[in-house]
Amino acid sequence: MTEAIPKTSKAKFPVSWQALFSLLMFFYMYLPILVLSVYSFNESAYSAGWQGFSLKWYAKLLRDGRILRSLENSLTVAVVAVTISAILGTLMAVGLARYRFPGKNLYRGISYLPLIIPDIAIAVATLIFLAVISIPLSLWTIVAAHIVFCLAYVALVVSSRLSSLDPHLEEAALDLGATPLQAFIQVLLPELAPAIIAGCLLSFVLSMDDFLIASFTAGTGSTTLPMEIFSRIRTGVKPDINALSVLLILASGSLAAIAEYLRYKIDQRTTE
Repeated sequence: MTEAIPKTSKAKFPVSWQALFSLLMFFYMYLPILVLSVYSFNESAYSAGWQGFSLKWYAKLLRDGRILRSLENSLTVAVVAVTISAILGTLMAVGLARYRFPGKNLYRGISYLPLIIPDIAIAVATLIFLAVISIPLSLWTIVAAHIVFCLAYVALVVSSRLSSLDPHLEEAALDLGATPLQAFIQVLLPELAPAIIAGCLLSFVLSMDDFLIASFTAGTGSTTLPMEIFSRIRTGVKPDINALSVLLILASGSLAAIAEYLRYKIDQRTTE
């Protein structure tokens, strides 16, 4: 008779150390956001203890004139800065990738300096420059300062996309009778659209989030949303600021979802 070999039992839910590390990482990253979201519905004006569910802080937020004005300022700065940066950044990336001119490598290095220079250095340098040429601080000086780093981010993202494109596509369009402008608009621009959208969204989020540069270059009455939030949390975090943070997180998530949908549709159209 043959002896039955005992079967080794296997765990039903094996968990590797990689999966455990990932769970801990996500727990560490998103637990503060979860706590913030929960306490934005707290009835109490103090976040120390839970005293019931309430939406009054969201209602109060929508009636807060200072918050709405600072949000309008931030949106104005971000939209104008990103629009200008999208145009100039795309043209700069195409010029650096497709054309040769003296000092090209030096110009490329200088163009990406805002990515590595500390924000405090950009803020002080911009403030000194504006003072030297006697330009009064206003909302538009914030826009000018934001274009500096938004332009670099858009150019960097578009350049990475350009490096993977076949330059012969434009040459083929020119051989078929297209002008350089037509080749750029009808051939190159659709291929760059996902990168341009990604660069614009990244720049928009960075512009909306900026506090340091805006605080150095803002004039009277041009308070942005991060500046307004900072001025309020110095006396303690209130539930209305928690509610504002939740709304900003939802807005950022919605923008990311829209961008992903647009990228998917563009990729579908280019592969057909």
